[in-house]
Amino acid sequence: MRNFHFPSRSTVHAQNAMVATSHPLAALTAIEVMRAGGTAADAAVAACALLGVIEPQSTGIGGDCFALIQPRGEGKIVAYNGSGRAPMAATAEWYLEHNIKAIPLTSPHAVTIPGAVDAWTVILRDHGKFGLDSLLQPAIKAAEEGYVVAPRIAFDWKNQFDKLKKGTNTGRYLLPRGRPAVAGDVIRQSELGQTLRAIEKDGRDAFYKGPIAEDMVETLRAIGGLHTLDDFAAHTTETTVPIGTMYKGLDVWQCPPNGPGITMLVMLNILSRFDLTKFPAMSVERFHLEAEAARVAYMMREQHIGDPAFVKVDVARILTEFAEQYAGKIRMDRLLDLPKVSPPMNPSTVYITVVDKDRNVCSFINSIAHAFGSAIVSNKTGILLQNRGAGFRVQPGHPNCIAPGKRPLHTIIPSLVTKAGRALMPFGVMGGQYQPVGQVHVLTNMLDYGCDVQEAIDMPRGLHYENIYQLEDGVPADIVEGLKKLGHQTTRIVPPLGGGQAIWIDWEKGTLTGGSDPRKDGCALGY
Repeated sequence: MRNFHFPSRSTVHAQNAMVATSHPLAALTAIEVMRAGGTAADAAVAACALLGVIEPQSTGIGGDCFALIQPRGEGKIVAYNGSGRAPMAATAEWYLEHNIKAIPLTSPHAVTIPGAVDAWTVILRDHGKFGLDSLLQPAIKAAEEGYVVAPRIAFDWKNQFDKLKKGTNTGRYLLPRGRPAVAGDVIRQSELGQTLRAIEKDGRDAFYKGPIAEDMVETLRAIGGLHTLDDFAAHTTETTVPIGTMYKGLDVWQCPPNGPGITMLVMLNILSRFDLTKFPAMSVERFHLEAEAARVAYMMREQHIGDPAFVKVDVARILTEFAEQYAGKIRMDRLLDLPKVSPPMNPSTVYITVVDKDRNVCSFINSIAHAFGSAIVSNKTGILLQNRGAGFRVQPGHPNCIAPGKRPLHTIIPSLVTKAGRALMPFGVMGGQYQPVGQVHVLTNMLDYGCDVQEAIDMPRGLHYENIYQLEDGVPADIVEGLKKLGHQTTRIVPPLGGGQAIWIDWEKGTLTGGSDPRKDGCALGY
């Protein structure tokens, strides 16, 4: 139990249903949907659609979606891959001929076909009771009548001001007073509201066909994009089975590639070779081991993971081989000698976890990649487009090399922990490249160090990235100095690493325990 003399958050408890999101209004929306008879999937979609308006730096209908859903908490887990594909004209040869050796973050070439709206439709078809016509209403109201900007959102808006000044249509749509929004501002986006109304009326086809798609294509092609109406019309969501590993007697599940959840599983497999409980949760040794496991797992990801429709990804071999090959080489007195990998950072995402009264479990994540995505807003629709395609390599032969109709190596990963086939905890940690490390950090905080879900989320974090250990301010100075002595280059990171939400299911008591991250405007609610 936490010390109530110190400021912190308590866990949230309920019997019937629970949600945890990055914003109180989204959490309240999800609860209202479930009180009205909706499922966990209904609640997640409604909350996410609202976040696409009120947390525009992180998510929206111009982005992608992944989800893990387990009916009644003990049925077959289904993985949904709602990531977008490159235009059919996007060949590596084209980029090399035009002397483009990497996809610029704010170019039209960074925009893959947004997959979120189709993913929401498929998820609701399989697991929902309501349709987009009712679930989009809170988002429509926020867009048309206005919403009040929350503190963390204002923080990100200010940090991205220069990017928004230089974007396509971003000044008009996202800098209405010529400056970043500040906490307490009321923002309205009438064009986005009209777009959501069209989707409310005609469903996913309103987004991928007709005037809305035409406007997105026209916007992109006018600034050099290769997109066509056929690219949008051809988009589909993939339904598949999750991949997993065991840690501390529990099964941990992720969406398969092109999602990067396999990175988190490799980290767990490496750390399972060590007894973390020998070291304090806040110790040089614990942070060092986490960093070394991450360095190995990220190296694996960059060498082997891409869209499995284009490259062979031997998941079973990877999950065993890398832990067996590298765990024994990790030293407590120095760093492993590993090649430097430099995947692009993608710091903005929303993660939503929901458990309804029937114990349907939804682990759900939606993102436009970097903060404010590509900084390209469609001319007439108000849709802010993602820049997920900047994660491609322009390197023929690389598993993540751009190709026509290919999905890029992603960063967003919803997770689910089960025991003997029954759901225990849907959870996720936001923050682009940090997400696999963040999930491992939160999970080991709970399973190795006995934290509750809120304590596990709150604990200070670090990410070893581009050969530098980026550490939050909460990491004590003596740990920073100890890491330096082992050979780690360290720096303090701004903004803080990610966000995070989790719900723990106690089947014996019939209760739910939720936690949400104060690094964002997080909120867990239950009834």
